[in-house]
Formats: sequence, C-alpha cells, structure tokens
Amino acid sequence: MHPPIQAKKSLGQHFLHERTYIDRIVLAVDPHPEDHLVEIGPGHGAITRPLLARHGRLTVIEFDRDLIAPLTNMAHGLGDLSIIHRNVLEVNFSELAKAASPIRLVGNLPYNISSPILFHALNHAAVIADMHFMLQKEVVDRMAASPGSKIYGRLSVMLQAYCQVIPLFIVPPGAFRPPPKVDSAVVRLIPHPRDQIRIEHPQYFADVVRAAFSQRRKTLRNALSGVCSERQLQDAGIRPEARAEQIAVADFIRLANTPAMP
Repeated sequence: MHPPIQAKKSLGQHFLHERTYIDRIVLAVDPHPEDHLVEIGPGHGAITRPLLARHGRLTVIEFDRDLIAPLTNMAHGLGDLSIIHRNVLEVNFSELAKAASPIRLVGNLPYNISSPILFHALNHAAVIADMHFMLQKEVVDRMAASPGSKIYGRLSVMLQAYCQVIPLFIVPPGAFRPPPKVDSAVVRLIPHPRDQIRIEHPQYFADVVRAAFSQRRKTLRNALSGVCSERQLQDAGIRPEARAEQIAVADFIRLANTPAMP
C-alpha cells in the first residue's frame, strides 16, 4: 500500500480525514438516485468514497495530476467515477449539465481560490440544483452576513442575490491533514428560481456591487460616481450619503435595474 500523497501548500490542500464530519457532509448532501453529483477537489477521496458507495455514480474535478491514479484505484468496485483533470475555473458547468441537468456541486474548496470558484459557480447557477461546500469559516460568515455588519460585502451581496445561503456546521482544524490555522465551515447554497432573481442586467449589477464595496469608507455618491448617477440612487430609494454596508441586497438589485436619466 502506497503512503498517502502529501498535501501541496501551493494548491491550498487540506485533506479531510475525520469520519464524523465526512458523515455529516454526506448526510447534508443526501444524494438521490437521479442526482447528477459533481465534486470539486476530491483530494484523497474522503467525501468521494462514501458518496460513490451510496450513489454509484459521481463526477469529480481534480487539478492535481498526482491524485488521479489513486482516485481511479479507489473507485474500483464502488461505482462509476468520472474524473475531469482540469482547473475547476476552466470547467463549463453548463456543458456538464447538458447530459443530466441540473447538477449538484459538492466540495472541500481549496482555500486559496475559494472566492473565484464561488463566482464561477454563480455564472452557471441556472444549471445548478444546489451546492454543499466546505470553506474557511470566515468566508462562510461573509457569505451569510446581513446589511450593517462589518463583514457584509461584495461576496455577501452577489451570493445572496442569486442563492439562498445556509451555514450548516463548523469543522475544526484537527479534522484535516495538515490542519489549517483556522476553523472551517460547511455551507449549503440553493440557487433562486430564475424568475425570482429579477436582475435585469447581470454584468451591470456586478459592476455596481464591485464599485460600491471597492472603497467601503466612501459614501455611495462617491464610490459609485463612475458607475451610476446620484439621480439613479435617489430614484432607487437609496440615500447617496449611505455606505455600501448599509444597503440590502434587494436595494442593490433595484439600483442596478434603475435606468440612467439622459
């Protein structure tokens, strides 16, 4: 039996090994026979193995070539494991969903690129049924933060505009090898039905939110001066002297949907 492959710091790898938390994740996902499961960053297969054993069919996306053969060997006798050896940011989830839509995403996300992965998933939210991700607890806290909180920001608004964000449970450092220096947490994201999102211009909405939080201390009048007018703010019912952290998700959507006056 070969020794386990060491985690690569450059890839932000922390391999889950504690059975209690593995079982809780699988229970949270609760796969059904018709589900199209896709796991991001399977690592040593801690979550892959029980999901595959229970469901019988699983697609995984793994960037580390050293893990491909061990994952292939692990799957023998458990079920049908399809491995995509690519950077997840280059994987088109909408293409994956064509054969069996929608997809359900699962993953212990690499901490160094967790936010880009979340935004990448948002771009394909229309073909995603739900997502169960493990991330740094501070990231999950930001994802679920409410207006008025110091941690409420761009990530909060963008995710909550497109998804229901449900923090599930905390995972301590000792559940991983090597242990990270921070607590982790598991979160469930459920994309809103498309007809409930009501964002008329997605790119403009993203631009408004990015600009609003780019300099948090500035009033919206100043922070958004290059993106929308003071008249737009007033027409959307938003005080120009307010700051981004005071503005609810629905208000950002309304602002981005408010036409600029000539």
